[in-house]
Amino acid sequence: MLREVLIKEGLSNREAEVAELVTQGLSNKEVASRLFVTEKTVKFHLTNIYKKMNVKSRAQLIVWCLPNMTFIERGGDKRNTDNTNGFSNGIPTGHSPVSSQNTEANTAETQTILPGSYNKVKF
Repeated sequence: MLREVLIKEGLSNREAEVAELVTQGLSNKEVASRLFVTEKTVKFHLTNIYKKMNVKSRAQLIVWCLPNMTFIERGGDKRNTDNTNGFSNGIPTGHSPVSSQNTEANTAETQTILPGSYNKVKF
């Protein structure tokens, strides 16, 4: 999909290939290796791509391409997206209230544990 958009923007097929590989995060050396060309050739294509796309850097090229990129899940990673029971792959998701006893005040507190963040829990 991205390649077709780039070609419609005026890039040659090879320039579109280079741009596509760059948007995947590959270095010039890695792009050269994949396309069986020299690193100098990749730099030449990038110069032409920048001129045609009216961008000044690799980062601007990637940002321009983002809306047209498709992100494909790698095979074998089948995640349960049905969160009706609050679980994904057997792991609870969302906020989970945790009760703890405050022995000094003899009152029960409810604290929220946030996934992936630093939580201060008193026991």
